[in-house]
Amino acid sequence: MPTFTAPDGTRLAYRIHGDGDPLLCVPGGPADSSYLGDLGGLSAHRRLIVLDLRGTGRSAVPADTSSYRCDRLVEDIEALRAHLGLARTDLLAHSAGANPATQYLARYPDRVRRLALITPGTRAVGLTISAEARREVARLRRDEPWYPAAFAALEAITEGTGSDWEAVSPFFHGRWDAAARRHQAASRPDNTEAVTLFAAEGAFDPQATRAALAGCRTAVLLLAGEFDVNSPPRSVAESAALFPGATFVVQRGAGHYPWLDDAERFVASTAAFLA
Repeated sequence: MPTFTAPDGTRLAYRIHGDGDPLLCVPGGPADSSYLGDLGGLSAHRRLIVLDLRGTGRSAVPADTSSYRCDRLVEDIEALRAHLGLARTDLLAHSAGANPATQYLARYPDRVRRLALITPGTRAVGLTISAEARREVARLRRDEPWYPAAFAALEAITEGTGSDWEAVSPFFHGRWDAAARRHQAASRPDNTEAVTLFAAEGAFDPQATRAALAGCRTAVLLLAGEFDVNSPPRSVAESAALFPGATFVVQRGAGHYPWLDDAERFVASTAAFLA
């Protein structure tokens, strides 16, 4: 597995899938990037350069754990771009990974050709997802056999009286089958310190980020899953409005991992945007 050195000396690893023009991919979590796989076959169109965020996968744990903070991860993306010798790059980010990717675009707009944000987190731009927005999406699944228990757990979490995230897992997938169960387990972050410090004080400056994005002319795709309780389409649409001329797509029948729910549709939408 290839590696490179971040500005602070931390050794970081990345995975390569496919051939062709490189596409830098930033996982969410922060979690081991293996859960992305080859993004449903997107590797048939692009060479995926999938970063293991510091302290996850095969990347080293940093000496200074405050560097887990989201805004500091931006320089890891920049170091990977420089390591690959790319003057400009296409960038794809999933879930929480959309936050450092968005901050990267704000900080280095001339180094990004296209940016694809897949079921993105919105903390970098200061958008808070309401409990009602999550309920609205969850209710679309009312006919599923697992719905009563999962919805009760979601209500408890949104009201601050519960924390059974395992019980709400079905809401993250378009189909709650054996493959989805395996994938949910594989995508679970295992570095709790990295998760906790990701959003530490100072990690986000939404006002500055929004101001930078307002003057940015980079092509940006924001793809939401119809059934995604984590990143509801309404919230992703709000985020899309902050990027001039952004392309907003809702993948029908998909949850938080749209390449798993319908790989053909996901690849078609994403590859067309990146072409």
